[in-house]
Amino acid sequence: MFAAMSVIWGMPYLLIKIAVGGVPVAVLVLARVAIGAALLLPIAIRRGQLGAIRPVWQWLVLFAFIEIIIPWFLLAEAERTITSSLTGLLVAATPVIVAVIGLLVRTGDRLSVVRWTGLLIGLGGVALLAGPNLIGSGASAGTARSVGEVLVVAVCYATGPVIASKKLASVPPITMTAACLALACVVYAPLAAVDWPATVPSAKVLLAIAGLAVVCTAVAFGIFFSLIAEVGPARATVITYINPAIAVSLGVTVLGEHVTPGMLAAFATILVGSVLATRPARRPDAAVAREAQPSITVDSRASI
Repeated sequence: MFAAMSVIWGMPYLLIKIAVGGVPVAVLVLARVAIGAALLLPIAIRRGQLGAIRPVWQWLVLFAFIEIIIPWFLLAEAERTITSSLTGLLVAATPVIVAVIGLLVRTGDRLSVVRWTGLLIGLGGVALLAGPNLIGSGASAGTARSVGEVLVVAVCYATGPVIASKKLASVPPITMTAACLALACVVYAPLAAVDWPATVPSAKVLLAIAGLAVVCTAVAFGIFFSLIAEVGPARATVITYINPAIAVSLGVTVLGEHVTPGMLAAFATILVGSVLATRPARRPDAAVAREAQPSITVDSRASI
């Protein structure tokens, strides 16, 4: 699951860059969520799992906005200005933000010196990557706005798995994804109707949208929720260590994007900081043994 998600969620940046060149942002997001919902809702209905949403519907709505409705619009909007490679590298800040969120919501989890060091290194890497696009001769208002949008996306992607793990664990993964995508359809339908394209997009754009909807949405979310259930939200978001490498490779080979040594150095800094910041605290062996045995039974049930 980890390997699959590392590759699948390294692809959207390329596909978004292609698609946003042929359709408005709201239309792109609507097409992505509508196709995904059309694929998953019948499965959830056939399994009779929609009733699981009722007790936690408020959290489901919040999760839909944080994980899908807000970040997918911001990603597409940002990639109108910046490259898919830079977008993927900026999203690599997600594990560092996960560590910050963990510090805020788990008051009993004391950060060690190593983890504090990792946080500072990771945040420094984000500053190195985003800084030249925010200030200096190469910066512009449009670029700075886009970089800011992607960093907001990273915050959303760090927050969503925490909500899913703590508040939505009782909802089957496919049902959760289908409901979120259906809600996103309701939100984006009027926005897309206002900005609907006058002509049919090119085959390349349509294929990019199809890839986003089927592979990077319907298939990916099912795998991702199972990964969260198996290893927890913090470890699940470690896929963002590898996603940027896939994003950069595709951006360079397919779109001919330029990646500077400074960008790669900043990514390496973020990666080192993320590994240190998300490093689990060391506990006595006896405590680990007591916690490990029941967790195997609970977590092994979570699958699609």
